[in-house]
Amino acid sequence: MTHGIHTIDTGFQRPHFDAAFLVVENGRGAFIDCGTNHSVPAMLRTLADVGLEPASVDWLILTHVHLDHAGGAGELMSRLPNARLVVHPRGARHMIDPSQLVAGATAVYGAAEIQRSYGAIRAVPAERVVEAGDGHVVDLAGRALACVETPGHARHHNAIWDERSRSFFTGDTFGLSYREFDTDHGPFIVPTTSPVQFDPDALHASIERMLAHAPQAMYLTHYDRVTEVRRLADDLHEQIDAMVAIARSHAGADRHEAIKSDLAELYFSRALRHGCAMDRARFDDLLGMDVELNAQGLGIWLDRERA
Repeated sequence: MTHGIHTIDTGFQRPHFDAAFLVVENGRGAFIDCGTNHSVPAMLRTLADVGLEPASVDWLILTHVHLDHAGGAGELMSRLPNARLVVHPRGARHMIDPSQLVAGATAVYGAAEIQRSYGAIRAVPAERVVEAGDGHVVDLAGRALACVETPGHARHHNAIWDERSRSFFTGDTFGLSYREFDTDHGPFIVPTTSPVQFDPDALHASIERMLAHAPQAMYLTHYDRVTEVRRLADDLHEQIDAMVAIARSHAGADRHEAIKSDLAELYFSRALRHGCAMDRARFDDLLGMDVELNAQGLGIWLDRERA
């Protein structure tokens, strides 16, 4: 725990895969992202562990409304009597009426996986939803948590700047850094281009916008706190360009599988240079879902660009 920031493993998919965060200030709390319905017990348990009641939580702040970040928002809000939900204006309607959000996720993952991983998505009452445009500041007992619009992964994405800790809660804009891939050279990182709103130019700009705050650390949903911010940002920029080049190099009916294969080779070769000694089968197992989603997102972006 640093500066009153507590990492919560939401339990989604596997341990140390999906994080939410609790920020505590003067006996009041704010959750940042919340995982799925199945994550609610862990969220409430963390409150109890730090000596807070659910009534002490003033805010649930969402970086964006993808279900691994926000799927449990309705269920969690029903347990937090005084909290309001803060979300980008483009995402607010999906929290009030999640039917379109669920339909989009079902198209990507399938109905059975949605039910298994997320459960029934519960709406948040409109009067408890705060639309947070760029620059909106959440007041947590005198501690400012500023919403910074950071598209590229999604158009409805905010990163949350905490001046107190000089850290960003980055959602998915600053990529994926699973702790299994850490080496003596530090954390390993991969961009996430999952469907359906990947925009490489916007993602490059969002990364640089965050760096302009001179952050000392980034808190990633996937997974937890990383430092070496400039080096990781450079890694992300290089890979975004490489991933775009891969997508543009493929066409035809077998495009998706070809992009997947090239992405897996890109990430594995970079991991080897980073000093990762993991065997290929284990590497593919840990990163396989992200390779699939990144290939889907790149394909959708490529079709949009060519149109």
